[in-house]
Order: sequence, then C-alpha cells, then structure tokens
Amino acid sequence: MIRKILYILAFLNMSLMSCNGESQVDEVSVSERQLLVNKKPYIIKGICYHPVPKGSENYRNFDNLTQDLALMKEAGINTIRVYEPIDDLQVLNQIHDAGIKVIIGFGYDQDGFYDIVSGTFINYVKKYKDHNAILMWELGNEYNYHPEWFKGDIKNWYAKMNDAAGLINEIDSNHPTTTAHGDLPDELALEMGTNIDVWGMNVYRWDNPGTIYKEWEKVSRKPMYLSEAGADSFMKITKAGYQEGENQQAQADANAKILDDVFANTNIGSGVTLFSFLDGWWKAGNPSIQDTGGSAPNSTGVPYDGAPNEEYWGIVDIDRNKKNTFEVVKQKYKSSNN
Repeated sequence: MIRKILYILAFLNMSLMSCNGESQVDEVSVSERQLLVNKKPYIIKGICYHPVPKGSENYRNFDNLTQDLALMKEAGINTIRVYEPIDDLQVLNQIHDAGIKVIIGFGYDQDGFYDIVSGTFINYVKKYKDHNAILMWELGNEYNYHPEWFKGDIKNWYAKMNDAAGLINEIDSNHPTTTAHGDLPDELALEMGTNIDVWGMNVYRWDNPGTIYKEWEKVSRKPMYLSEAGADSFMKITKAGYQEGENQQAQADANAKILDDVFANTNIGSGVTLFSFLDGWWKAGNPSIQDTGGSAPNSTGVPYDGAPNEEYWGIVDIDRNKKNTFEVVKQKYKSSNN
C-alpha cells in the first residue's frame, strides 16, 4: 500500500511539472474586467522589448539578456511584450527565472516563422503552452491602421484574427488571447473579435491616455491593457517648455503622467507595456548611428512635439545607460500597490 501511494504521488508530481521542469504551470485566466494569475489579479507593469544591436537591420538577439533582465527587475517590470515569438527554451527559462512573464506576439506574415497566414503559430502554442514564462498570446500589432495589407478590407484581418484566437483557445485553455489594436476598437472590431479575451490597445494621446478607460467601459466588459504607451526622448521642436533636441526630461515627465493614468484606472485596465526598453537604431536610417525622424500611425499624439523620433523610445539607450525616465518607471512600478 505504501509503495502504491508513493507511486501515485510521484506520478502526480511529474504531471504538474512545466516544460522547463521547474514548477507547476501557472493558471492565467480572466474574470470580468480582470486578468488573473493563479486566481489573483495581475496588473501588467510591462515593457515592450525588441533588442536589436547597433548596425543590425532589425535582427533581434538576446546576447544582453542577463543585463537587460537585471535592469528590468530593478525597474519593477513584471512583464515583457515581444513582437515575434521567442523560439529558445533557454531564453524563456531565463525570463521565467527572473520572475517575469512574456506576452508572445504573432504577426500575420513573418515568412512562415510561427505566423498567422501560414498557420504555424499554433505549433508554437503547442510547443510552449506549458511554459511558466507565458502570460498571453497576442495576435497582430495595430493592423487596423493597415487595411492595405488585407486586400483593402480590414474585415479580412479581423476574421483571421478571430479564427486564430479561437484555435488557440481550443489548444490552450490556460492562457488568454489578446491583440494590440491601434487605439480604441470600434464596433466592427468588437463584433468580429469575439474570441479575443483581453484587448490590448496602443494608445498615444499625448501624456493623457486616461480617457481611453471610460470609453472602453462603455463598449465592453472584457479586460484591457495598454499594449503600447509612452514618449520618446527627442524633441523635434521647442514646445511645451521643452527644448528642441535630445530631451530626456520631456520623456520622463510624459511617462510619469502616463503611468499615473494607468495606475489610477486599474478597476478597468490591467496595466501597460510601456514602449520601450531599448533605443532602436534600426528604425529610421543608418542602423550604426542614432538618427532622428521616422514615422508611425496616429503619431500626432506623441508628447510633446507630435513627432515620433523612432530611435529614441528606450528607457535605456542602446548601450544600456539609464535615461531619466528609467527612475520614473522604477518609482511608479515599485510604488504601485497593484
């Protein structure tokens, strides 16, 4: 009898192990407006993360992951949002060991690399659905601004998005589906996106994203979070008391107000993945130098000059030096009671 009991206990222990072999798989779920981890409310204190080194044409690598994770932990970050899947168990294990979770983004067309158009995204879900680093599965990034990618009809994207979310929900009942929508989803998006569990929104409304919460409250009972928000550290012009040129204080002040709005509305929103961790030298010109300029949809809402200087969005620079806003993020994330 004792031997039988020991065998049963050993079997149960094995069945509870995650794919990294360390712990029981966390349960991520939603309840009304809340995102839950192991049945407790989870507020995303996050950062968008796409680590492209100097001189690289948008080829991400994780050579600096140990240093990056240490900086993230110092800043109180609990969640990373990535724009394409991380197909490296060691990287996911290291993120998990740091106590950080990941929102995994699937693009529509990424040359067959776990993308939606090829259907291979579901292979990634099957492969990593039991890994404790995973928080949510995200489909697309503000595609509503690009109907031209879908034969001129955004309904084609919403249909693909909803089908993909439905398939994920069949395969993995333990992690919600989400999407990064450009600002507030309209009636069409909500009607066609019924399989989306948590709506992410990229919101650039100067230094005041707080208006989005009351708007969302009127149109949906589902959870939401800000999948992007923030400010860059370069002023194209002198405005609002901030001088033209690199201006880290403008970025810090804007992010302080943005994060105050986020944490004042946790009855409706489930946090934010601030854009972004690292300056991206690949975005606007020569990837070996830091250029000004660049363009982005709905960019007139970027504080405080209405100009998205795409290579200046990091809370650290490309050499991992902390900008002024780093301390702001650290203070806001660590002082929040959520």
